[in-house]
Amino acid sequence: MTSNPIYHKDENSHIDKLGLDRLIFFSDAVFAIAITILALEIHLPAADGPVSNSELLKNLLAIWPEYLGYVISFLVIGTLWMGHHRKFLLIKHHDRRLLFLNLILLMSIAFIPFSTSVISEYGNLTATIFYALTIAVAGLFSALVWWYAARNYRLVDNKVKIKVLWQELLRPLSVSVVFLASVGLAFINSDLAKYAWILVLPMTFYVL
Repeated sequence: MTSNPIYHKDENSHIDKLGLDRLIFFSDAVFAIAITILALEIHLPAADGPVSNSELLKNLLAIWPEYLGYVISFLVIGTLWMGHHRKFLLIKHHDRRLLFLNLILLMSIAFIPFSTSVISEYGNLTATIFYALTIAVAGLFSALVWWYAARNYRLVDNKVKIKVLWQELLRPLSVSVVFLASVGLAFINSDLAKYAWILVLPMTFYVL
């Protein structure tokens, strides 16, 4: 962060940490709200009158695509949050560009519940591609935040190993790769594309 001539060196350091803490707290709140809204998007079919036990059970089982959409999105948002958490343990400073890039990332995260409701309700080719592109964009923005902060150790602790710098870049990119590849699979079989999304977990945990 550019130093402010109004403040002494120690005060600048304190203000920098305070600003970074606020960025992290705000980011955590957005991730938490997005992951919570997912459950609110699960809806039972509207009933005209009283529903018997058997009818309720039938309705609960009938909306299994919504459960699946919830689980996938929960894990994706959770994986991206874990990556965000790791990155900001290594990022020691911030500037206006980092704030803006992080804000764009949070915008993509906050959009995931909507795309989840679309694929849960429709599940067709268009919904599958729409959902896959939403997640791919979120992964790309996560990688962009890290690329900006870590390039030439701009905002990152200079003691961080090169291997770690690459790991934190490739992990969110692997999310984007999986979901972008699933767009091609969706034209063959939309269900096959959905199964491919499971690859996100091992790729993000074990890349490099």
